[in-house]
Amino acid sequence: MSSGRSTVYAPNGVVATSQPLATGAGLHVLESGGTAADAIVAAAAVLNVTEPYMTGIGGDAFALVWSAAERRLVGLDASGRSGSLVDVDGLVAAGARGVPSTGARSVTVPGALAGWQALLERFGRMSLAQALEPAIRIAEEGFPVTPIIARDWAGMVDLLRADAGARATYLAGGRSPTAGAWFRNPDLARSLRAIADAGPSALYGGELGSRVVAGLRELGGWLTLDDLAGHEVRWVDPLSVTYRGYTLHELPPAGQGIAALQMLGMLESVDVAAMGHNSAAYLHTLIEAKKLAFADLAAHVADPACMAVPPAALLDAGYLIGRSKSIDARRAADRPEPGRFATHSETVYLAAADAEGNMVSFINSISGYFGSGVVVPGTGFALQNRGAGFTLEHGHPNRLAPKKRPFHTIIPAFVTRDGEPWLAFGVMGGPMQPQGHAQVLLNMLEFGMDVQQAIEAPRFRHLDGRSVAIERLDPNVARELGARGHELVPPEHTTFGGAQAVLRLSRGWGAGSDPRKDGMAAGH
Repeated sequence: MSSGRSTVYAPNGVVATSQPLATGAGLHVLESGGTAADAIVAAAAVLNVTEPYMTGIGGDAFALVWSAAERRLVGLDASGRSGSLVDVDGLVAAGARGVPSTGARSVTVPGALAGWQALLERFGRMSLAQALEPAIRIAEEGFPVTPIIARDWAGMVDLLRADAGARATYLAGGRSPTAGAWFRNPDLARSLRAIADAGPSALYGGELGSRVVAGLRELGGWLTLDDLAGHEVRWVDPLSVTYRGYTLHELPPAGQGIAALQMLGMLESVDVAAMGHNSAAYLHTLIEAKKLAFADLAAHVADPACMAVPPAALLDAGYLIGRSKSIDARRAADRPEPGRFATHSETVYLAAADAEGNMVSFINSISGYFGSGVVVPGTGFALQNRGAGFTLEHGHPNRLAPKKRPFHTIIPAFVTRDGEPWLAFGVMGGPMQPQGHAQVLLNMLEFGMDVQQAIEAPRFRHLDGRSVAIERLDPNVARELGARGHELVPPEHTTFGGAQAVLRLSRGWGAGSDPRKDGMAAGH
């Protein structure tokens, strides 16, 4: 997929998002003297309007922020917990084999709005009301739906029809909007205006939150108003690994960023550049490293308060070298086991930078397409199904329980070089994210691609077992991978995420945006 796009270069600031109106809103904020954090929140709010099946105030958010004033990288975890009314025994007694993937019981506390406010308070100059103005205007006046968003929206019509609020909000005559069709969301405009007037408390304990809780309770949901009122964000220290002199930073659990770090840690001792980009040897090695990382992810990562294995053990250099040595260069593994430890007792992404040197790597998601599929009538936004990230497995650290953070897939990434900020980037798309982070970064570090080339280069997506999908694959490479036991899935049957990135130059900025999405990068 070569789009012909060039990397965007600009002297003062840049924004990269998956939808043009969101990029425009963020750029306007920067041009008006706002910070990167201000731009991110304004753009994220617009994406709630324009890309509603992916993101919004009904979901969670995470960020990695390079603070020019503090000269350091800080992490923000704005994820919410499960409801205090969770009834695991009742769920099991009813015959459930897993946590519901949609519906009211898949809904956890939506933390994104609190995350927006936290970013503005610590790193911004704008009020929340000011940051929400573009989104409110677009929701009230409407906008033409972009092509990829229209395609994905159409694939979720059956889910939307099953919920009265979702049906009324996102369908017209039972149909989703087509590309170029005008779409308005006056209910969302009213919700955002209520938040602009009253602040986040409108949702976290106020009238809007009361409506959300009442609507969920009618459908058997487990959230209470106290659950919303008690939500708090966490400022956290990122985890990291160093690779060829560059340091990749990811947020700590309950997110899956640790898998990207493990992949790079395993590859540190391997000369992947000598293999050649997307050669059979290169793809095989990365796919096998991904399998090993995800085996550890599935077994050990959960709410950090419930993990038996500390993140440091998962990132121990000796441990990762040992894991890399278990990769069979000639044969694909089916289902690798989690590693054994000396200490042993699984979305929208956007990035921005401003003239002062601040950089924000940000991700905001309602989990599945249209999340839980539940829109409380009159609110205008879908609630996330992040509860589906729990398991019912006895003894597992990620077992469903009241007031607990679920395993999270959405992860922003950040790279420093010699302690200085270098790259804010991310690749949206569920379990595609860690493997996408590794591929995009290796494209730049090992194969000399610029940021736009690194984003557009063909990617693989390991699915399950030996199944893998690979874009624009050379037939000879395909045959060799097949001989090693990989089962190749037609690439048109899956998705490969959507990346955005902002790069610090010696003077000024570079930015790239994935043509797999409708978005763009822009600067001033």
